[in-house]
Amino acid sequence: MKKVSNLIQGKGSTVTTIEATKTVYEALEVMVENNIGAIIVLHEGEYIGLLTERDYARKVILKGKHSQETLVGDIMQNNPPNVTFNDTIEKCMEIMSDKHIRYLPVVTEKEVKGLVSMGDLVRFIIEDQKHTIENLQNYISGAV
Repeated sequence: MKKVSNLIQGKGSTVTTIEATKTVYEALEVMVENNIGAIIVLHEGEYIGLLTERDYARKVILKGKHSQETLVGDIMQNNPPNVTFNDTIEKCMEIMSDKHIRYLPVVTEKEVKGLVSMGDLVRFIIEDQKHTIENLQNYISGAV
């Protein structure tokens, strides 16, 4: 059974962060620069939550707030569900499906080591299936 550590090893463990005291506008700028849909939120360097594009849409735009005046800490997700390196890919999919979320921080004792998106999971599963099919084809070809 494949684990989060396998996914992160292939994807990389780059974690983009922002302080909770920054504005939502600043967070959006960082997200656009890095072509990401979620960003890890810190308070004085420690992990406290997650901000997603969905949070922005639901808690700023639809509420008539202004992104240049609203702080990240005011709209972020506090203590979002997370996973560890030892959790399975299936567990990630189950959590995302049950909670209707698209991102899972990979955490070890309050330190974020990665961020897994629904897209990451789909790509990982497709690549894993391609590898399995290739191995089976090689086995069948060699056995005949």
